Amino acid sequence: MKKCSKLAVIIIGPPGSGKGTQAELLSERLNIYHLETSKIIESNLDCAGKNDFVSVKGKKYFLLEEKKLRERGILMSPPLIAFWIKNKIIGLNKEGKGIVTCGSPRTLYEGKEVIPLLKKLYGTNNIRVISIKLSSEESIKRNSHRKACELMRHPILYSEETIGLKHCPIDGSELLFRKDDTPETIKIRLREYEERTYPLIGYFKKQGLKIKEINGEQSVAEVFSDILKVFK
Repeated sequence: MKKCSKLAVIIIGPPGSGKGTQAELLSERLNIYHLETSKIIESNLDCAGKNDFVSVKGKKYFLLEEKKLRERGILMSPPLIAFWIKNKIIGLNKEGKGIVTCGSPRTLYEGKEVIPLLKKLYGTNNIRVISIKLSSEESIKRNSHRKACELMRHPILYSEETIGLKHCPIDGSELLFRKDDTPETIKIRLREYEERTYPLIGYFKKQGLKIKEINGEQSVAEVFSDILKVFK
């Protein structure tokens, strides 16, 4: 197995495929940093004022407008996301940390911004791409029922055992549904994934990255077992 501080892992998959759960498990197993794009986004949007913006390459991106896109299930402006993610990656690399990310890149623009940076900092042979496959039907089902805890946002997968669960088994805080997890919004996110995210696979291949496809319709443990084989 490669030295973990030199690993950069990208997990890609449709909504509900368990990317965040698998990234968290991999982070703990390999002792690498779980770079959560959603947390970076939320930290920048939660306290955004009416006229707050971020300037990227001379263009202003108004945060409340970006927030509205996200609430509708539409991917936020790629230059803004790439700007935030690249800065975070640079900082983590300086600290000598390997990374696993499941929320970026999500568009070809982001990929063309982020992948060259990863190759420069970690080396092409140390980048792994995990592609989790999941049907549209299963994605809608999972997203319509998923919950996360209020305190630390631990994701709770939907199953017979968790249907009646009201508090997080890890930190005890209340479990909440995501406000934007409506069937209509989920369908929009699926379309965004198919049209704007999945084409990244072709780009990754052209960049010489190693890609492993995983069946996401297995149990969490089975998916994780398959992912670990990539690192043996």
